[in-house]
Amino acid sequence: MAIMKNVILQLIDDFQERNLPELVSRNRNFPEIKGKADVVIGMRRADKTWFCYQKMKEMLISGIKKEEMLYLNFEDDRLFGFNVNHFQEILDVYFGKYPEHRHSRCYFFFDEIQRIAQWEMFIRRLLDTENLQIFITGSSSKLLGSEIASSLRGRSLPIEIFPFSFGEYLKFHGLFSEAPKTFGMNTASILRKAVKDYLDVGGFPEAQKRERNLRIEILQGYIDSVLLKDIVERYNVSNILVLKYLVRNIMNASGGQFSVNKFFNTMKSMAIKCTKNSLYEYLDHLMDAFLFYKVPLHSRSEKSRMIHPAKIYTIDTGLLNAMTFRNSYNCGQLLENMVFMHLRRGGYDVEYVHTKDGRETDFFIQHRISGETQLIQVCREMSDKKTFERELQGLKSAMGEFSFPTGTIVTWDDEATLGSDIKVIPIWKWLVMFERMTSG
Repeated sequence: MAIMKNVILQLIDDFQERNLPELVSRNRNFPEIKGKADVVIGMRRADKTWFCYQKMKEMLISGIKKEEMLYLNFEDDRLFGFNVNHFQEILDVYFGKYPEHRHSRCYFFFDEIQRIAQWEMFIRRLLDTENLQIFITGSSSKLLGSEIASSLRGRSLPIEIFPFSFGEYLKFHGLFSEAPKTFGMNTASILRKAVKDYLDVGGFPEAQKRERNLRIEILQGYIDSVLLKDIVERYNVSNILVLKYLVRNIMNASGGQFSVNKFFNTMKSMAIKCTKNSLYEYLDHLMDAFLFYKVPLHSRSEKSRMIHPAKIYTIDTGLLNAMTFRNSYNCGQLLENMVFMHLRRGGYDVEYVHTKDGRETDFFIQHRISGETQLIQVCREMSDKKTFERELQGLKSAMGEFSFPTGTIVTWDDEATLGSDIKVIPIWKWLVMFERMTSG
């Protein structure tokens, strides 16, 4: 016990002596309600810890002392061997060092706390008995579901952190401090170049301003880290070969429908052993780790959903570029993936449409709070007349079937108004306008 207390004391001292890093502020805020823990979730390396540093800096500016804050990262190797019996020692050590704060408001930050079994019991006790604001980070979506026992349900506020949005990317690279309100020639040229780079590099903070080969190495390392720490170690997965094949298969067809049955048959034809149940589990684990997102068919019919399986998108286009071969075909996939991730960031539930006459629309979206709905189609360019006509007819079919008066087609660089009901808008303008709308 004394050994762990010494480790905790060392970590507290290290945090107090360490300068908080310089960072670009994210376009998110902690809700911070007394009696509730703020739970920051997202994929590894998406900046969850820096988001907490952002909060710490805001508190320092407001006059809160750093001594009134505690930060512990439970993936620090010095905490190896920490278990539920050691949680009380955090309080003993902290208030032993700062007894003057025993009855004042303090702020505790716990990074990757899901690594410790029964952590939620400790958090509930802190919320019930101490004058603390609790901030938790974790790279598992189950932090908001099955891993939170009934003792903590209703006592947590979720905040999902993603890699940089386009607006945050612009801010990070010093191009625009806030979303531009006009799109003159100079602004448009900057945005065109920026969105091309953003599509290629993606939004992971560590990947920015890196030479291409190093960036690819960093991003591929993220995949390895997710597979090892969030899946293999966490769920005792042994069939790593199949897991890696699964990741590559999904990424190569990101934005397409994914069928476990088809993938199972592919593995079978390659004489690679696996079961359908294990594939369903692996897919669930990958989504739990925020690497992939499912987009179901917009339908109340379970039969229709089975006939048309969910589409799957990847969290970041930079990751896709690091893991797949780039060609003109998947430029359209990357564009669609980028649109989806911004819809997700903007607080929308996203489904795709398969109309009665057999046509498809990429996104049927509904805002979780306002209930606002839209139809959005993605098409790389209008000059590919055959493809554009197919996408246009798909959108028109969905507008008629679901009684939408208007629709939007997002392209790479084309802009037009088709009749009075359909707007064609380039991605660089759509991203700016969408973020301005959702952040306001």
